Amino acid sequence: MKTVQMTLDEDLVKAVDEAVKRLRTTRSAFTRRALREALRRLAITRLERRHRKGYEANPVQQGEFSVWEKEQQWGDD
Repeated sequence: MKTVQMTLDEDLVKAVDEAVKRLRTTRSAFTRRALREALRRLAITRLERRHRKGYEANPVQQGEFSVWEKEQQWGDD
């Protein structure tokens, strides 16, 4: 691991300190988890944009998936 120095607003530090006390963890562990989650959300957003652009460039054609309609099971049977 690498030690990183950060500058944070006092109210943010206070909120984090309260959270880590409730969660029985450390500032470092809490921050690592928060950063990993933020990076995960960023990656998902990037993929969603790529998918959106792909469908805008190549929209679904009418009847394109109709061959699969008989295969759908909704659990009502």
